[in-house]
Formats: sequence, structure tokens, C-alpha cells
Amino acid sequence: MLVKEAMSAKVESVGPDVTARECARKMDQLGVGTLPVWENGSLVGFVTDRDICCRAVGGGKDPRAVVAREIMTRDVASCFDDQHCVEAARLMKERHVRRLAVINRNQMMVGLFSVDDLARYSHDLAGEVLEAAAPWPH
Repeated sequence: MLVKEAMSAKVESVGPDVTARECARKMDQLGVGTLPVWENGSLVGFVTDRDICCRAVGGGKDPRAVVAREIMTRDVASCFDDQHCVEAARLMKERHVRRLAVINRNQMMVGLFSVDDLARYSHDLAGEVLEAAAPWPH
């Protein structure tokens, strides 16, 4: 199965100056755990529910004041939409991440591929990714 057959193609995003609270509300409304952050037409990071909890709230920052650029994950891993899910899983394990930005061969972001999307292809591969991406020592 190709990534484009399993990915989430409808992806909402935010700008870098959106507050953590606004990001959390948007995530809640959409039922998602991550939002791509765009600035000047470029993907500059992901803000995740974990970023909000750990970097903002856990870091003692006011979620009504701290903005996405201050808490987002900057090193965004990506894959191509025409890659096989097995290749995407390998990349997720190598990078210790639970989601990838999906780009096409024209370098345009066309979706997100998460461990949940991977699980629809292979529960075993999804489990391996979760183990590799776990924030605690295994």
C-alpha cells in the first residue's frame, strides 16, 4: 500500500503566532493531535498535543500567551506520497516519530501519515514505530 492511499489528506494548519490555547481548541474540534505550522508558504514545524502539555503547560508557560513557534517541533520528518507504507514506517522508526509530513514529487505537502494510518496497513509495523518513538527508555 502506498502512503497516499493511507494518509490523511485533509489537514488543517496554523500560523506560528497562534497561541497554544487556540491550537488545543482547534485540535479538540478536529479530533487530531497535531497541526502543521506554516510561515510564508513553508512548513516550519508541527505543534502537537504533547508540545502543548509538556513544553507549554509543563514548562510553566501560559497557554493563552505562548505561541506555536515557541513550543512547536521544528525538525519535521517527511516522506513522499508515492512511497510504500513499509518505507514510511522505516523512516518513522529511524527518526523516532509518530507522524510524517507527506509531500509529492513537486515538494508540496499533500497530507500527514501517522502511526494510526500505518496501523490500517499493519498492526505489527505500527507497534514497532510506537516502540521506537516512545519518549521513555525501552
